[in-house]
Amino acid sequence: MQNIRKICLVISAIAFAVLLFGCFTNNATYWQPASVVLAVSFAIGIGAIESLKNYQYTMWIIVAVIAGMVYPSAFLKWGNFDLRNKWLVLVVVQFVMFGMGIQMGLKDFSGLANSGRGIIIGLLCHFSIMPLMGLLLVKIFNFEPEIAAGIILIGSCSSGLASNVMVYIAKANLVLSVAVTAIATLVAPIMTPLLMKLLAGTLIEIKFLNMMMEIIKIVIVPIGAALVHDYLKKATPKGINIIKVIVGFSVVWLAALYFGLWNSLAQKLPEDAMHSVEIFSFFAGAVLVGVIYHLLTLKIMNLDDLMPYVSMFGIVYFTTVTTAAGRDNLLKVGFLLFLASVIHNGAGYLFGYMLSRAFGLDKKSSRTVAFEVGLQNGGMASGLAGGMGKLGTVGLAAAVFSPWMNISGSILANYWRRKAIKEEENEHKLA
Repeated sequence: MQNIRKICLVISAIAFAVLLFGCFTNNATYWQPASVVLAVSFAIGIGAIESLKNYQYTMWIIVAVIAGMVYPSAFLKWGNFDLRNKWLVLVVVQFVMFGMGIQMGLKDFSGLANSGRGIIIGLLCHFSIMPLMGLLLVKIFNFEPEIAAGIILIGSCSSGLASNVMVYIAKANLVLSVAVTAIATLVAPIMTPLLMKLLAGTLIEIKFLNMMMEIIKIVIVPIGAALVHDYLKKATPKGINIIKVIVGFSVVWLAALYFGLWNSLAQKLPEDAMHSVEIFSFFAGAVLVGVIYHLLTLKIMNLDDLMPYVSMFGIVYFTTVTTAAGRDNLLKVGFLLFLASVIHNGAGYLFGYMLSRAFGLDKKSSRTVAFEVGLQNGGMASGLAGGMGKLGTVGLAAAVFSPWMNISGSILANYWRRKAIKEEENEHKLA
């Protein structure tokens, strides 16, 4: 594998030369394919460079952006099939969240009692600093309404599991990180629509209930399926019997919906009640997915280890489609949007850390809160934009912000890791 990576580095060097030639001669026949080949080959080859291999996933997101910008038509439709189809985007985002959920477990909620103050501070910082900073940026840069709404949207989403990875690398408070991520995810169906209604309601139409239901489908349902799998790993015989009963009921319920119950209920119940039926049905499906996945893991031993790659593929997919759909807008405001992402992300780290210290948290916990505040769930933002049918506008912020968050998070995590190691060494000397 290492030899393949080195060969890819050579290919990337050749592609870079062709790219320069194409740019100097203004010949798209050369620079367009060369730019994509350069990005793909370097994304593979970067694994051979020790100091850069941690940025391989980020490089694949950059590949997605480049491919979407250079060949937009290739990532909008395949034949008559629209790659921006609402249901396709929903399913892909659910797979992303399921893959992330596999990395969580019921035990992660056990740290809630011991981290109460840190969790409250983390949540308050997260759901105040980022949405308000997003609002300030859209006022300063005067973005078009739907693009501006996308910036506020990503600021109003919960933190993602990337924050947990960065906290682990930084040798900060991982228990607190997981707890804040878990609670932020659980309260997102209320907080995100509320913040969007308050801060972005004049920019685009925000239907509170619809957005809440969408977040439950995008985030809570797939993570719930992953937690069913986690529960079954150590379930008692009694617990397994309970799951069997739930599975049986779920199968009957979903089958009844398929064979006419849905249409019958839709004729009799109001729209709000049908939302509840829809969410209940999604949770029934989540139980089945969790059980089926658990059975598959008994046959395929390394399946859990493969799921993060499924999540990565999903993120690359909707980054590519979002970039292709919003190419014209990105050409107009791409630099300003990137600048906004740097400021937004940096403000999250800075104010998250400073306010945590001001509230009395120790350095490790404050660094944790900084990551929880600064790193947003781009997948959730993209899924919501797709649900609105506005990937090319509202979804643009997520496509631009996500790569930068990965880069800045990795840099800051490695910096704080070095500081943490020095602090530990000094403590040992004093002891």
